[in-house]
Amino acid sequence: MKIFYIVLALILASLNLRPPITSISPLMSTIQHDLGLSGMTASLLTTLPVLCMGIFAPFSVRLSRRWGNEGAIVLALILIGIGTGLRWFVGATPLMMFTSFLSGVGIAMAGPLLSSFIKQYFPNRVAAMVGIYSTAMVMGASISVGLSVPLQHALGGSWRGSLAVWALLATIALPIWLRLAWTARRDRQSGQTSAVIHAQLPVKNSRAWILTLFFGLMAAIFYSLTAWLAPAIQSQGYSQETAGNIQTLFTLISLPSTLFIPMLVHRYHRRVFWLVGCALLELIGVLMLNLSVSPWLAAIPLGIGAGGLFPIALMLPIDETSNAQEASSWSAMTQSGGYILGALGPLAIGWLRDLTGSFVQAFYGLAIIIVLQIIVQLAIGNKKSSKVVDHEQELKGM
Repeated sequence: MKIFYIVLALILASLNLRPPITSISPLMSTIQHDLGLSGMTASLLTTLPVLCMGIFAPFSVRLSRRWGNEGAIVLALILIGIGTGLRWFVGATPLMMFTSFLSGVGIAMAGPLLSSFIKQYFPNRVAAMVGIYSTAMVMGASISVGLSVPLQHALGGSWRGSLAVWALLATIALPIWLRLAWTARRDRQSGQTSAVIHAQLPVKNSRAWILTLFFGLMAAIFYSLTAWLAPAIQSQGYSQETAGNIQTLFTLISLPSTLFIPMLVHRYHRRVFWLVGCALLELIGVLMLNLSVSPWLAAIPLGIGAGGLFPIALMLPIDETSNAQEASSWSAMTQSGGYILGALGPLAIGWLRDLTGSFVQAFYGLAIIIVLQIIVQLAIGNKKSSKVVDHEQELKGM
């Protein structure tokens, strides 16, 4: 299988992992009005898929053992496509919630599987491939945020159609992944691939729990901004289109840091510097919003900070393990516990918004979460686990 084809498959799958969530934020006010949702209930539209990403991530390990990474990712893309496409037919809140649940299950399975996929096919190019993987995710988020409102207008004011159109991304990716899955299955049957090592979730490893806590705090901040940044900007008197454009800027600004920071971390081996630096930029951006600094300016440090932290969080479990199966199990654990914790972020913002009638107090709470994240980042440190260091020394001695 040609490298170009494998990288293309990785990019197409990654593009699907954010639009079911991020396309909602610019249309949140319209959806709330149309379906009669409170702030807390509306937050479930983004919280539910993130929660699913936490609950169902461990199942990806079992699916990978049975069907291989490629076959399991095919199933994940099918679930994402169906869940997103069903939004065209939403007439009431329960169906809308179901679409978030279904797409969330698909995203939950795809995340750890793609990390394992990178370890499997690119063991010596992890940083570069994680950069491509996470950049494609951010691109999917950027495109969906930027086009949600224009698509709504183009479709005669239909927010349902605007949300459902992102099922096309799964439709485009599926043929590529079906071929990849068929080729991988044929290779396994003919004995051309190595035997699968069954790795368990590292629930007894304290290092894995530290990474899980970091992932959770990072996700809580990221998805709180994803869900509520545009509505918070609208509450300051900006139009829906302007708020959507600022959120698009937030995601576009994150693209360079998403692509290059993993490579810089790999090259200079100073993880704490990049981790804390990105977190401080997030803190500055949140405080700028609360101090009535132009949200156009606040989006810049927010985008750089969030864009840098997400790929590092994806890369850490891969760096801390020595093979694709361990990478899958560590990624499943960090993403499972992390996304469950992260799901509380948007929910808490919605609750505080309903309680206080303002986003100011909610975003100060977000600032506290960022400070806690910095403390955990210091605990992660610059060194890899001793197990991986020993494995790398063995490889150098061969």
